[in-house]
Amino acid sequence: MGRLNKKIVRTGLETIYHTGGHLLGAPFLSGVGSILTFHHVRPARPDAFQPNRSLEIEPAFLEEVLKALRAADVDIVTLDELHRRLTGRDFRRRFVALTFDDGYRDNRDHALPILRKYEAPFTLFAPSAFAEGTGDLWWIALERAIARADSIALPVEGTLRTYDCSTDDAKDETFTTVYWWLRSLPSEAEMRQVIRELALEHRIDVDSICREFCMDWSELAAFARDPLVAIGAHTDSHVMLAKASPEAARADILRGVGELETKLGVRPAHLSFPVGDPTSAGPRDFDIARELGFRTAVTTRPGVLFAEHSAHLTALPRISVNGEFQRVRYLNVLLSGVPTALMNRFRRVNAA
Repeated sequence: MGRLNKKIVRTGLETIYHTGGHLLGAPFLSGVGSILTFHHVRPARPDAFQPNRSLEIEPAFLEEVLKALRAADVDIVTLDELHRRLTGRDFRRRFVALTFDDGYRDNRDHALPILRKYEAPFTLFAPSAFAEGTGDLWWIALERAIARADSIALPVEGTLRTYDCSTDDAKDETFTTVYWWLRSLPSEAEMRQVIRELALEHRIDVDSICREFCMDWSELAAFARDPLVAIGAHTDSHVMLAKASPEAARADILRGVGELETKLGVRPAHLSFPVGDPTSAGPRDFDIARELGFRTAVTTRPGVLFAEHSAHLTALPRISVNGEFQRVRYLNVLLSGVPTALMNRFRRVNAA
């Protein structure tokens, strides 16, 4: 998200909050509950160039979120309980489920003590390749390559294009432009290869990034023994399933599930689609998840939960707890359902 877009989003959230739009809209638009998405939880970094900042929040903000949820008398539930309430249409109390994607070590070091303090259960979605130490965290490799360079050159549509990286603003613009160009490529393998070649050109040790950030199998097994923790599937290689063939998508999901079951002793009942937006997971993938027997599968499509989601349990929306907007009032606005209703054009279910 570029700096201008961040400013627009922040202005929108502030406007809804200060006009009381979230209070007026909540009775009609907040649904029956929500699923929150987290990635990194760690102390703030001093770097001016942090294009992946949206994927990390500070521990103090996680505590603010949990304190606010407890003060609001909202039930913090497991995904199993969320499934029971949706299928049983038990909406007597509002509920929120907490989910963490990717299996970062900082979830253990910084998030878990706070979650224990508030007795908040949660699901950690772990790609098995990340636990193996062989995963490709390509978005971090791209960030580091641009951070190190004064300019980068990439073959875009047959033409070698040079991008300015001489200032932090230029780096931000380059990251946004290159990221979305790469995401538009029909082949994820091609996208990853372009990033790998760029990273190696700028002396980034791509293979070490996964081991630097993610819990290995022994760490994940110890983490999973905590009674607050449930482990969910996140495929094997964190592939954007919609870009894979049906056979490859199914195989990557099953490989991830099988590895988690073998190494941790429990077969995951819930799935998170990697990246999870409409270009990364669509109706075909929702069907695959249902056919494979998952109780729920979660996307990153923004939205709150409505009773109608009981018919779309493998296409559930989530609300991202975004590191660019670490204010409880912004979360309250999002939980009201007003911003996501506008984004979804007032469709309660966005599963197409």
